[in-house]
Amino acid sequence: MMRSLWTAASGMKAQQLNIDTISNNLANVNTTGYKKERLEFQDLLYETIQRSANDGEGGGRPVNLQVGHGVRPIATFKNFSTGNIETTENPLDIAIDGKGFFAIENRNGEEVYTRNGSFKVSVIDDELMLVTSDGYPVLGLDDEPIYIPENVQIEDLTITEDGILQYVDEDQEVQELDNQIKIVQFANRAGLEAVGQGFYKMTPASGEPLYEADGEILNPSRLIQGALESSNVQVVEEMVKMIIAQRAYDINSKAIQTSDDMLATANQLKR
Repeated sequence: MMRSLWTAASGMKAQQLNIDTISNNLANVNTTGYKKERLEFQDLLYETIQRSANDGEGGGRPVNLQVGHGVRPIATFKNFSTGNIETTENPLDIAIDGKGFFAIENRNGEEVYTRNGSFKVSVIDDELMLVTSDGYPVLGLDDEPIYIPENVQIEDLTITEDGILQYVDEDQEVQELDNQIKIVQFANRAGLEAVGQGFYKMTPASGEPLYEADGEILNPSRLIQGALESSNVQVVEEMVKMIIAQRAYDINSKAIQTSDDMLATANQLKR
């Protein structure tokens, strides 16, 4: 009888974590570049009460008698499908149409990656540095921050589909910056580690970053200036998942109550 208590308890714990994941998706429905998550489950070990057998004369037990011990969460799958591209008309907003990521230098000097292309400029040594909304430098192909000459009007800045920054000089001639926005891809995006603030870190499971500018990517991304990628969370879908998870949680709690009632009944038989 105790087996059912622990089995149902594992179900409640798993569904609680499922609700947490769904709630996080809903909380980030308006977060630029956010990718929805899905919790994956796995059944626990089985106890074999009676094994299948064959007496050689067509008799015996054709199947095993087994009982499971519950469920456990094993992984959080992040869906990297592209969200809707929304026009902002801000020249520093950049959406990625494809599988690429921007490269950013975080506060620890480490290279992290993001799909959030809501960029700003910060004045550093009389030059304008391209940074994220939190002030982290956007990296170029040389793994250094991207600087924009102070005399360049941001409204006149053009960013091409492959990340080249252009501007019109005083002679009305188009000039290109020495650096270029670095876009990388990974062999296994699902292996990236989410570290918050919309950033991801490379892991052995994701593989090394592949530079799109090297020309070895079969399907390079396309940058869209004046636009942002919205979250790919579908509210209705998440609400349906939440209802299912809530029902599963309730059913498991009911199983615990039923098991407790059965134990109470069994105890009363001694009296």
